[in-house]
Amino acid sequence: MPTSFSRYADLLADAARRVRELMPWDLRDHLAAEPSLVVLDVREPAEFAAARIAGSINVPRGILESSCDWDYDETLPLLAAGRERAIVVVCRSGSRSLLAADVMQRMGFTAVASLKTGVRGWNDFEQPLVDDTGRAVDADSAERLLASRVRADQRRPR
Repeated sequence: MPTSFSRYADLLADAARRVRELMPWDLRDHLAAEPSLVVLDVREPAEFAAARIAGSINVPRGILESSCDWDYDETLPLLAAGRERAIVVVCRSGSRSLLAADVMQRMGFTAVASLKTGVRGWNDFEQPLVDDTGRAVDADSAERLLASRVRADQRRPR
């Protein structure tokens, strides 16, 4: 029985040692140079519907592993057949995407990276976001949608 445990921050720091992280300007440049680049958004469907990078695909973090492999209800052929394909994983802030990219590397994905600042950073860099209808989401609305909502009862006791 292990006597120590990791906190979320420890898991993120560990994954950051293995995963290549891109900044929003790097992603913008990669998208311009490489139209086949897959932007994989691992947020929940409601988050994805509200504001996302145009052309991104949504696979919630909870079904990522089965979406990346064959023979599961969640299998996404684009991912299951794309272990060498260039993929940038995104989420709201860059944390879920970092862990997701780490898992994908362990599953054999060789060209996967994480967007360090997430969709929030993409919006802060004044890059376009769209909603589930394809309409542009203005930066101020996106900022409100992407804001952290940590309640008082969720904060570490002092």
